Amino acid sequence: MKGKKGIILAGGTVGLISVILGYYGNPGNMGYCIACFLRDIAGALGLHRAGVVQYIRPEIIGLVLGAFLISLKNKEFESRGGSAPFMRFMLGMVVMIGALVFLGCPLRMVLRIGAGDLNAIVGLAGFLAGILVGVRFLNKGFNLKRNYKMPKIEGYIFPAVNVGWFILLVTAPAFIFFSESGPGSQAAPILMSLAAGLIVGALAQKTRLCMVGGSRDMMLFKDNYLLLGFVSIIVVSFIGNIYLGFFNLGFAGQPVAHTDGLWNFLGMAVVGWGSVLLGGCPLRQLILSGEGNTDSVVSVMGMIAGAAIAHNFGLASSPAGATLNGQIAVIIIFVFLGIVSYFNAEDLVKTKI
Repeated sequence: MKGKKGIILAGGTVGLISVILGYYGNPGNMGYCIACFLRDIAGALGLHRAGVVQYIRPEIIGLVLGAFLISLKNKEFESRGGSAPFMRFMLGMVVMIGALVFLGCPLRMVLRIGAGDLNAIVGLAGFLAGILVGVRFLNKGFNLKRNYKMPKIEGYIFPAVNVGWFILLVTAPAFIFFSESGPGSQAAPILMSLAAGLIVGALAQKTRLCMVGGSRDMMLFKDNYLLLGFVSIIVVSFIGNIYLGFFNLGFAGQPVAHTDGLWNFLGMAVVGWGSVLLGGCPLRQLILSGEGNTDSVVSVMGMIAGAAIAHNFGLASSPAGATLNGQIAVIIIFVFLGIVSYFNAEDLVKTKI
């Protein structure tokens, strides 16, 4: 799994698995969506009460545990943290809000492109624009300072939490919420979803697969390694959707999507910019969480909180389009990202310690 062949194979496998999960019951063009699945988990835990998006997604659990197990096997697991934790929590929160204005994370964006959803092309343009802004601040010395080695138990906690989520999923106690209609009620079989997550988690850990990293590295270093994984997902999912009859070219009538181009663009611009500041897309944050990086765990917790806020305060879009509250939130988030980027860019602000 080394070199460019490895990342191409990993990306293709992710694309294929995503199409298969869609065939066996996951929502349309949502074989895999980190933002959507974390939102569903937030709903299942009662953090929001949007009844159509409540389910403990085994794919997320598998991602974390797959990365955890392979990093242990390869002696790459290391508990580290302490780099601007509250800032990372807030960035995770705003990345999630941007994703729910678009209705998908970067991974779902490329899967939507592979299924013919032209709204996702608009989202991709915004995503790249956001990454470009983030890269400009990286060039000005942006960083959230170093992290530190921590006791191993710190890194074990989040994988253990995911095991707990799986127990709640299969035992289904009364205090856990499960959708009876809508996207949250649509799911592939539990063991299939868990296995898919384990495979994707292991591959992503081994190859450093990241939707943001590919574009960032190409802009910064002219390095197309991670970008090849990005492209491979689109190509394989395109072929799979054609074969299964899921391909639908156009803007209208796409599953769990809206045609409001401006807010598709701006929502994904938030995701691109915020993810560059975090050092990776939502998928990458989950993989790092499985490797023992508690900074990424804090970011993921911010995403879960962001999902709750998005649905409790009417920020999340629907197939009818972006809400007014969501539009206002995106504007506020751009101001927030600008402030965070400026004051953490060492070449722009000289701080005395």
